[in-house]
Parts: sequence; structure tokens; C-alpha cells
Amino acid sequence: MDKLQAMQVFTRVVESKSFTGAAASMDMTRSTATTIVQKLEAHLKVRLLNRTTRSVSLTPDGAAYYERCLRVLADIDEAENSFSSLAAPKGKLRVEMSGAIGRLVVLPALDDFYEKYPEIDLLLGIGDKAADLVQEGVDCAIRMGSLTDSTLVAKRIGVSEFVTTASPEYLEQHGTPRSLDDLADHFAVHYVSSRRGRMVDMAFRVDGDAVDVRMRSRLASNDGEAYLQCGLRGHGLIQTFKFLAQPHIESGALVEVLEPWRPAPLPISAVYPQNRHLSPQVRVFVDWISDLFEKSHMLKRELPALIGVDITRPLKLPARS
Repeated sequence: MDKLQAMQVFTRVVESKSFTGAAASMDMTRSTATTIVQKLEAHLKVRLLNRTTRSVSLTPDGAAYYERCLRVLADIDEAENSFSSLAAPKGKLRVEMSGAIGRLVVLPALDDFYEKYPEIDLLLGIGDKAADLVQEGVDCAIRMGSLTDSTLVAKRIGVSEFVTTASPEYLEQHGTPRSLDDLADHFAVHYVSSRRGRMVDMAFRVDGDAVDVRMRSRLASNDGEAYLQCGLRGHGLIQTFKFLAQPHIESGALVEVLEPWRPAPLPISAVYPQNRHLSPQVRVFVDWISDLFEKSHMLKRELPALIGVDITRPLKLPARS
């Protein structure tokens, strides 16, 4: 029995809460993962996992062994990574991010990434629905907004401003709002959050405080690109990321309104599971995308927010209340 592999499979089963998820993340069959853990239990002469048809949970002995496995695997990773600077990073790297960032920021710059790291096999998951990093075997994700998942560590890599816009055709028909009170006479296209499962009200800042405004609406969308198209076609006011709207503002297809009351900007973070040592692939990808955002004036990270935050000493997010 390969004890190191057995520890790796066992910890991944615990984190994924299933043999199927663990096997998929490690490129092996479910039966192979099951056999490895069974042999590990036979070798240790203890039961590590409680199994039912629907779930997998730790026994008391399993919980104690899991904590020791984490320490052993972290020590091994640290020893190996101490030599990582001597060789180019290589291997698979699975990264998840929103469609807007993926299509408009990351994909156009991939030639530069592969010029620097030709031996990394990158699998990009692009979409507005956030993946479960542990259960789906994702190495790193780029997330926008506040982060509350205590199973993740994070590094701030950028910030995105919001703008409120409308098409010239809509403003010609309904007039241009000059204050938040004017919104009573206007329509909004509502965005339906896939994370929250509900429509999101328009948000503004008044004297530094966040103010939500519920507006009339005849149209809603749960897709960022479709939401933008609704605004471009004159169906109402929309509130979207500045980097997404800026090309259309510059072309005249959208007009920013209510600029003095822009919503608070959203932080952009690179996150990864806290129980996994930061691999060379993740490290160089995070460094690369941080530099990419730094070069973009619309995604440039706020330096005051980064004081004391280092990818080698990642910020642990607070536990859910």
C-alpha cells in the first residue's frame, strides 16, 4: 500500500464528503478510491469513516487521523515546494471565475501566461455560479464581493467599481435621473443573483452609507451578459461592473447616470481551500493575475486594503455566523 497516496485519498474523501467527488478530483475511479481507503483502515486496524448510501462522515478515530494527515501532507508539500523555484511550475491547475472576468480580462491575456508557464495545463471554469472548491476539486477561484466561507483562504488581487447606466434611447424617452428621488419615475432591469437566489435592488452610496432603492421593473435576468444586453437595448437602468460597461460608455452605447452616488466597489480575491498547501501552480497563477489586474486601471487593487496581506501568509476568512 502506498501510504502517502492513501493519506491523500482519505483527506480528499473527507473534504469532498464523498468517494465519488474525491475520485473525480484525483483522476481515479470511485472503486479505486474506495479500495485504497479500505486498505488504509485494514492497515491501521480502525474504522476511519462512517458510510451510508447518501453521506460519508468521520469516526472519532478518523477525525484524529485526518488532523494528523493534514500536518504530514503539509510538511511534505512544504519540503517539495522549497525546491520549486529551481524548476518551472508544471501540472494541472483548475481555476474558477465569473464569466465577465474570464471573457474580458483573463482569456485575452492567456498568451502571456503560457509564454511564462508553458508546462501548466490550465482548466478554466467560467460562469456566474460559484463552484464548491473542495467538493468539485477546484484549486483556485477568483471571487468578487465579500467572502465569508471559513474553509477558504484569500488574497485581495483587485477591486471593481460599479456604474449605473442606461442607453441613450431609454434616456431620451424617460429623461435622465439627476437624483435618487428621480428613480421613482424610471424602470430598472433587475439582476437575479445565482448565489442568493433573489433579485438584487439598485444600490447607491449617500454620504458614505449604502442605500438600496427598489425600483419598478418589467425585466430581470440571472446572466451577466444578458443583463448588459437588456440595458443596451433600452429596457431600463442597469447597474454593472465598470470594466464591463466601459467599452460601451466610450462608444456611446451606454451613458453613466447618478455618478455622485456610485455603489461601493467590490473587492476581487483569489481564494483556495485552507486545507491544501499552496501549490507552485496556484502561486504563479495568483501572482500573474494580480499583475494583470494591477495593469488594468479599472481592476487595480486598493493598496491600503492589502497592507499585511501576503499570499505566503494568506488571510483566513471568518467563520459563518
